[in-house]
Amino acid sequence: MDIRQATVRQPEIDSCFEVADLPGMQHCNLMNLPENYQMKYYMYHLLTWPQLSFVGVDERGRVVGYILAKMEEDPTDEPHGHVTSISVLRTYRRLGLANILMQQSQKAMRDVFGAKYVSLHVRKTNRAALSLYQDALGFTMKEIEKKYYADGEDAYSMRMML
Repeated sequence: MDIRQATVRQPEIDSCFEVADLPGMQHCNLMNLPENYQMKYYMYHLLTWPQLSFVGVDERGRVVGYILAKMEEDPTDEPHGHVTSISVLRTYRRLGLANILMQQSQKAMRDVFGAKYVSLHVRKTNRAALSLYQDALGFTMKEIEKKYYADGEDAYSMRMML
């Protein structure tokens, strides 16, 4: 398995972008998460913060996991990143892929943008993700955001200093 930066390639100067990783990222998202995004949302992240999103690919080059991240643009707060979405296909879980994806993105947040911390939201009922974020990665709960998700479920707002 290999980890690489998610890419947007421009084959020729005047041609349209060839978006290499977006379909694979969207497939992982649709297979695993109730929060699904339109292709333009992935494109926005990849064009605005290309350094922060990464994919895990198998030996055949298929995307089996991804992290979609951004920098928050709040001028009243110190620079910080935000994990919009992270997902790994079920057959590739418990191999450390999510941990590696998160570490790569966090390193880029810190090194490229000077981020002081990273934030994310997680469903209160997502015990596997909570365990990953708290136990393996060192995130702490900041607050509960009531009815954060479209279906009305609450979210934990979590944070980790970089």
